[in-house]
Amino acid sequence: MPESSDPEALRPFTLYHRAVRDVRGDSLQPLNVLRELHPDVYAREAAKYVGREALMQERVERLDCLWNDVLFFSPVHPGPLLDAVRATGREVPPVRFWTLSAADLDPARACVHLPRPWPGGVKPAHDPADERPLDARTLRAVRVPPAGTLARLHALPAGAPLILWMDVPHVLYRGSVPLAALGELRA
Repeated sequence: MPESSDPEALRPFTLYHRAVRDVRGDSLQPLNVLRELHPDVYAREAAKYVGREALMQERVERLDCLWNDVLFFSPVHPGPLLDAVRATGREVPPVRFWTLSAADLDPARACVHLPRPWPGGVKPAHDPADERPLDARTLRAVRVPPAGTLARLHALPAGAPLILWMDVPHVLYRGSVPLAALGELRA
């Protein structure tokens, strides 16, 4: 079986998702599903997009859906990202993350989204070429924190919003994930 279609080839790769404080039900759901299931949770989570509402309508071509029809995971361990912020003297308490084996996702319902630099702090236009298949080769290439991300976090001014993930590759998953499949990590 080719590496790209073999779920066992994904087993060595761990994905990370910041733990949600008010999870309901027995699975993680994409934002657009939460709108119907739990409107109050949707409203709270959608507030993160204030000023960036257009992103909520961005298409994920490889998965034939919208940005908010997917769950977001990082293939990058959050520890080095948080350590970069802490190295500036900023106090960041331990943060709780969920872990998931990449093998627990259906590769046909997932892709890896590669971020582009944000010149002048402005998100560049979406390019479907930035969406790669979820396979071992791609995950091997993106599991190390990007040097530019670490440099950005080291230079983060005091009081600036702590946005760890804006320039880190993400695994996008069109579907839900059972909570029972998740481990836990503090970083």
